[in-house]
Amino acid sequence: MKKRGLLIALAMVLALAVLLFPVRLRLDGSGSVQYRSLTYRVTKVHSLIPEEEAEKEGKVKPYRDGIVVEILGAKLYDSVE
Repeated sequence: MKKRGLLIALAMVLALAVLLFPVRLRLDGSGSVQYRSLTYRVTKVHSLIPEEEAEKEGKVKPYRDGIVVEILGAKLYDSVE
């Protein structure tokens, strides 16, 4: 009985590690980085935008910066400007 409880606990810890441990991905040369696991995704956005769009938005630098957080495919937080 003791062995079975230990095996169940070990399986649960292993399942949590697989579901919550992120993998770091660099996105197509833009400087953006994405941390991704099976249950969530966090993206640090840093991408170049056209100068006309930057002038229209009143930005000094022509970059789009921010963070996007998604859990189970639902976007919870988006600070990309």
